[in-house]
Amino acid sequence: MRRILVVGAGQSGLQLALGLLAEDYEVSLVSATGPQEIRTGRVMSTQCLFGPALRRERRHGLALWDDHAPAIQGVSVRVADTGGARAPGLSWTGSLEEPAQSVDQRIKMSAWLELFDRSGGVLVRHRVRPRDLPRFAADHDLVVIAAGRGELAELFPRDTRRSHFRSPQRRLALVYVTGAAPHPDGSVLSRTVLPGTGEVMTLPTYSLAGVCEAVLVEAVPGGPLDRPLPADASGEEVLAGVLDVLRGEVPWEYERLAHARLADPGATLHGGYTPVVREPVARLTDGTPVLGMADSVVANDPIVAQGANMASFCAEVYRRAIVDHGRRPFDESFMRTAFADYWRQASQVTAWGRVLLDNPPYVQELYRLASRHKETADRFANSFGDPSDLIDWFLHPERALAYVDDVLRSEPLHPRTS
Repeated sequence: MRRILVVGAGQSGLQLALGLLAEDYEVSLVSATGPQEIRTGRVMSTQCLFGPALRRERRHGLALWDDHAPAIQGVSVRVADTGGARAPGLSWTGSLEEPAQSVDQRIKMSAWLELFDRSGGVLVRHRVRPRDLPRFAADHDLVVIAAGRGELAELFPRDTRRSHFRSPQRRLALVYVTGAAPHPDGSVLSRTVLPGTGEVMTLPTYSLAGVCEAVLVEAVPGGPLDRPLPADASGEEVLAGVLDVLRGEVPWEYERLAHARLADPGATLHGGYTPVVREPVARLTDGTPVLGMADSVVANDPIVAQGANMASFCAEVYRRAIVDHGRRPFDESFMRTAFADYWRQASQVTAWGRVLLDNPPYVQELYRLASRHKETADRFANSFGDPSDLIDWFLHPERALAYVDDVLRSEPLHPRTS
């Protein structure tokens, strides 16, 4: 029986570990924290799984919250006026072909860890440092690093051709709250775009307190949305900062969130990180090659709402690659081929992140079209489930403007407000 070591117990690492257990591999999973610490700890991120990722979880028996998590039916976009009126300008809602779902990762990862243990996996509780890896790797045929954006990710060299940023592009503040009024567009992932300033995203989430609202402020550093907080800021301080931003800059969102309160003591997160693409293979001090996956080697800003989706996709790609490889050695060639299969879609998401962060003028033309053309609004919404379509109409100025021109020539348009 082939032995696989997975370091990291997030969406990608746990999904891969559980998938390989089901294929009769001997799997060890290294995690610094156990289920109880995860469940009672601080929120890890926002997350919204769209149709393809949810289908994967259901196929593998991992979708444990379908009866609890609210079905997210669409993607709502509001683009604020740039004239200082503090008012929404363009707005529309695109319908999703398959409902999306958001489950607090504290609930999901703790449950999946318990499932891994019950299913015969070997859970190793240890905070791994790079110097520890040769010892852990010695008795395994393959080592996969799924440790997110922390110290272990630094093992993988930055890919200078594919990495376009040297600093965080947004300062992030996340709160999970109860007491919010319903979104006027229904159960949606809502994106408010303030050109040159940042974004505000909200979505219904199933969390420790039941169904609540996740609110993420993405502030351009130094801009009006930016409220710098000390590293040890309390949850109440983070919430107060978010509400202060909404009151002054996004008053139409503040109206429904004015009476919000923290969903639980650990329901906040703040900080920022630099979007980066890394080489997929690193070598340990003893020469052993290890394979990086998901955020460890491709970290995008949450503006694209793809972190959990791409983690799920990477786990599926790597699981298939491992199983299809049979008894052959898991050498560097195997690792680079597996990553290349993942990168074919991850590259589209990375390019999408750059476009949304930069918000170039041609994107405003697409937004204007979406506010008047239901098919464009729906196409944008469903790109969150399948980003591979973006290259044909969203990622390149010439293709985007040609698409706008084609629609304007061929179809009557009508103003839309949602």
